[in-house]
Amino acid sequence: MNFKVLWEGLMIGLAVSVPLGPLGMLCIKRTVNKNWKSGFISGLGIAASDAIYAIIAGFSLTIIIDFIHRYEIYFKVTGATMVAGLGLYIFFSNPAKEVQKFKQNGTSYLQDFFTAFLLTVTNPLSVFVFIAIFSSYSLALGFSELLDAGLIVGGIFAGGAIWWLIITGLAYGFKHKLTTETLWWANKIVGFIIVSIAISLFTLIAIKGI
Repeated sequence: MNFKVLWEGLMIGLAVSVPLGPLGMLCIKRTVNKNWKSGFISGLGIAASDAIYAIIAGFSLTIIIDFIHRYEIYFKVTGATMVAGLGLYIFFSNPAKEVQKFKQNGTSYLQDFFTAFLLTVTNPLSVFVFIAIFSSYSLALGFSELLDAGLIVGGIFAGGAIWWLIITGLAYGFKHKLTTETLWWANKIVGFIIVSIAISLFTLIAIKGI
């Protein structure tokens, strides 16, 4: 086993996951309002999406990249709309009711995974981020070396998973020190920030579309 390749994949996975952004806030919110598993599994959805874009970038699938370029505006609008919807949902949600609802009815971890996955996979810019990173690492995935390719992609997923394990673990550790009122204000602040990010995305789309 080529541990050097695995290590490089792990470092790439950590590097792309560290910037929290709206999805990082989503994972923290689910950890605090629901439980640690909910937040961590949401993080795994993000890591899975990153792994898919790493595969696309690493194998240099120009057809898919050209397709993304051709319909980039639609990907961007879809992604910005989903981010805006996420922000509004968080802003208007009541943490006390959410916690009570979870205790009574539980939650779907599969839903947590796929909502985070879809929110991440609708951002086509991720593939170009991985292309830039692979270039800086002088890495390339090849069909002739599928084992190394699998190690890189596996390392990227593992790196992201480790990061979300740390972040959601810290959030869960401080969960019991937070009051319902603090959570309420946190929802308002996080929701406002995410909606602001969505507005800036729509603005950039409009400017580039002119």
